[in-house]
Amino acid sequence: MEIRRNLPLLMTICFLSQMGGFMILPLFPLFIEEFGLSGWMMGVIFALFYVGKVIGGIPAAAIYKKLGGKNALVLMLILLAVCMGGFALSKAVVLFGLLRLLQGLASTGLTVVVRSIIGDGGNVDNRGLYNGYISSSEGGGMVLGPVISGWLALHWPLSVPFLLVTVCCLMAVVAAMGMKTTTQARANHGSGDTLSDHLIEDPSATVTQEPIDKSSHSPLSTDNVVVDSTISESHPFAASTEPPLSSSPSDAKHTQGLSTRLTQRQQLIGYGTVHFLEMSAYAVFLTYFALYAAHIMHWDPFATSLAFTVSGISTLAAAPFVGYLSDRMGDRLLLCMLGMFLIGIEVAVFLSTSSHLWVYVGMLIGGVGGACYMDSFFAHIGDHIPDESRSSVIGKIVSAAEIGSIVSPLVAALLTEVGSLYSVFVFNLVLIAAAIIVQAVMRSRYRLKEA
Repeated sequence: MEIRRNLPLLMTICFLSQMGGFMILPLFPLFIEEFGLSGWMMGVIFALFYVGKVIGGIPAAAIYKKLGGKNALVLMLILLAVCMGGFALSKAVVLFGLLRLLQGLASTGLTVVVRSIIGDGGNVDNRGLYNGYISSSEGGGMVLGPVISGWLALHWPLSVPFLLVTVCCLMAVVAAMGMKTTTQARANHGSGDTLSDHLIEDPSATVTQEPIDKSSHSPLSTDNVVVDSTISESHPFAASTEPPLSSSPSDAKHTQGLSTRLTQRQQLIGYGTVHFLEMSAYAVFLTYFALYAAHIMHWDPFATSLAFTVSGISTLAAAPFVGYLSDRMGDRLLLCMLGMFLIGIEVAVFLSTSSHLWVYVGMLIGGVGGACYMDSFFAHIGDHIPDESRSSVIGKIVSAAEIGSIVSPLVAALLTEVGSLYSVFVFNLVLIAAAIIVQAVMRSRYRLKEA
């Protein structure tokens, strides 16, 4: 059984979980306000979610390696369902804060597990496309979530959307339980197992296959990165000059003889820095765009919500195509840079005009940019990190990047005190530009080594 047979279930899981997250996103501040908490305590509860996201990546990677993709997904989704149900029923502030922490942990865990499954089960010819399908399903959830919760909040108590999200999480659990594992594949197909079967169930499994003749393929792309196959979790930054192990037969030619690339430490610092900057910029946008739209552009809440919807629709439509383009181009870092550039255009547009039409066009462009970045970034890591350490590396990168989700809104808050909301999004553009520069430097180093 190939990974594409599990892909519809993975997409369903991502759609339901993302829809649930965006259902409660606009309602959470109002819901917490009913507790009568001080502004400081509300801030602490908000921050606990991001603390959970920071600490959740590495444990999720360990769980994935220990239990396999299917069981790890079920565990994360059950935890998420418990958190959502707990929000609706909890009356104690301490319990509410604990649930918020666990929600962040489960959220990051889902990202790590899903992207690791795609990285382990795919290859350089299809990882971009598969990541594109995942991003597209998440975009669909971003579109429907706020619409559903907004309608429910008009007619029902604020606890009702949280209960509905709990149901969505349990539906995702059912989808995860329906995924095929190696044992099931053997029963259904006899000896016809494929590489991806072993990797979905046991990412550390060793599978031997005959090399695939890729002589008709294009030359090595300029964004090839090699991480030594002897990576261990206890020494994540140890550099090595040994030739790498390819993560799949189709990766072999792309990693052959590339041991002179950037050291593993440099690669991980580069990946982590880029994703840290991207997540920092995203957190600033999520936190302050609604305020900017209300106070600077003088938009009503409906117009602001529609902007998020336009961005979600753009990501939903563009992600599969962008993922396919990433596979065909081969130069995934170039597409990552393009994605960040398009996101920068989105910000520049609403900084320069309050016209609904032009801002929505900017959101449309930014949605495509987000798909370009997310599809290519995780596909790039999947291409060049060996099987036995891939989930661990993704977990470290995702956790480190979430620190930016905590730090950047605090920096933006200081900017609003000494400057204005306009200066917040100038800071946002600086973060985006820095991410592009780091990726350009990494890419130029790869080209220099090839020359």
